Amino acid sequence: MPSERVGGILQDILHHIDLAIQFAAGLDRNAFAADLRTVYAVTRCLEITSEASRRLPDDVKSRHPTIAWRQMAAAGNVYRHNYEDVAAHLVWETVQQALPPLKEVLEEELARLQS
Repeated sequence: MPSERVGGILQDILHHIDLAIQFAAGLDRNAFAADLRTVYAVTRCLEITSEASRRLPDDVKSRHPTIAWRQMAAAGNVYRHNYEDVAAHLVWETVQQALPPLKEVLEEELARLQS
């Protein structure tokens, strides 16, 4: 896969991670869960992140075994098809715990491509 395409995917995922973090900023778990618009916006960011992660080449994923790539890809199916199972507290936990290390890995990969 050409590096420009991989770079575009990385940038797309990073953009949606940044949006999710911005949307949830300043809210605690309860305030987040009570703000339906924010829950929906963040869930959409996670859905896009999930789908885009499927397009990353295996060599990128294999360099970062601590990232739960398979679960990330599978989460998109839940967001799209089992939306009744999407709980605000799980979305909150994803933003707080899973996105920061993912963002770090993606920034590292983007820097690797640009050097």
